Amino acid sequence: MHQLKTGALLRAAVVLGALCGRDLERAELLALNAYARAIGLAFQVVDDVLDATADSATLGKTAGKDAAANKPTYVSILGLEPSRVLAEQLRCEAHAALAPFGDAAGRLRQLADLIVQRKA
Repeated sequence: MHQLKTGALLRAAVVLGALCGRDLERAELLALNAYARAIGLAFQVVDDVLDATADSATLGKTAGKDAAANKPTYVSILGLEPSRVLAEQLRCEAHAALAPFGDAAGRLRQLADLIVQRKA
């Protein structure tokens, strides 16, 4: 489900942004799709972690809302620490997916770091 929401929006932004810059080879498009899949899922995992650990003032929304609504989240299914580990694994996957682009993908690597290391 998460790949159909936030993940799809992030994928569109990544791929369309790259296509605006130049024509992409198939391998590059696959690499960007892998990157976008990783950051989209990482965003949701971190959002679930923050919902379980941060306060409402920090989040800018009601903290603990998912747990109160009995929504299945990565934290409720995997646990807090395994969810953090998953987010870090996804960050590493995102970085690895960008290997074909070398230094040119520096900003995309920074975006992956920001998504996983954010506090709100």
